[in-house]
Amino acid sequence: MSDGTNSAFNNSAVNTKRRRFLIGSTTLVGAAGAVGAAVPFVGSWNPSARALAAGAPISIDISRLNPGELLGPMPAWRGQPVYVFLREESTLESLSTNTGHLADPDSEEAGQQPEYCQNEYRSIRPDLMVMVGLCTHLGCAPIMSPEVQPQDYDPDWQGGFFCPCHGSMFDLAGRVYSGVPAPDNLVVPPHFFESDNVVVVGLDGEDS
Repeated sequence: MSDGTNSAFNNSAVNTKRRRFLIGSTTLVGAAGAVGAAVPFVGSWNPSARALAAGAPISIDISRLNPGELLGPMPAWRGQPVYVFLREESTLESLSTNTGHLADPDSEEAGQQPEYCQNEYRSIRPDLMVMVGLCTHLGCAPIMSPEVQPQDYDPDWQGGFFCPCHGSMFDLAGRVYSGVPAPDNLVVPPHFFESDNVVVVGLDGEDS
């Protein structure tokens, strides 16, 4: 009689432990599921890498940019490098007077810049240039060489961008030289100024 009682008691204790274990396990799994569900929800507040690659706009702080400098670290939009640089006053003067060596000095080729940048500076603000840093020949990255001094590739160099891959040259407005492999000016992306120190690339001001 006592053996049966002890056996029933032991079985009851085992079953109670099992129930507690199962309840605890279910609770943990449910909590883990809730956390897992929260991760993509929280992540959706920020642009994903896929969204950025598809063309999500980016904000760029230019507050520390000095005249003659190219912004670094270099930002990227749609997986492409974006050149942002501040032009000096002497550079602005040369852009309107020294154009005989350019293939498209008036930026007449459609699609290379927004309409609001179809001017001698190819920019919204004359001093600040924003453009995609990919040569229009085969997509290499041109090197900035702003000094007005003779170069091996051009003894009459007036400052600009040189592509070492195949010898294409561009001025400091991204306008292509005549007679080089690149067929077009460097691309100016849609952009607007959110403030004096922040430029947004990937949107026109009217779309923001």
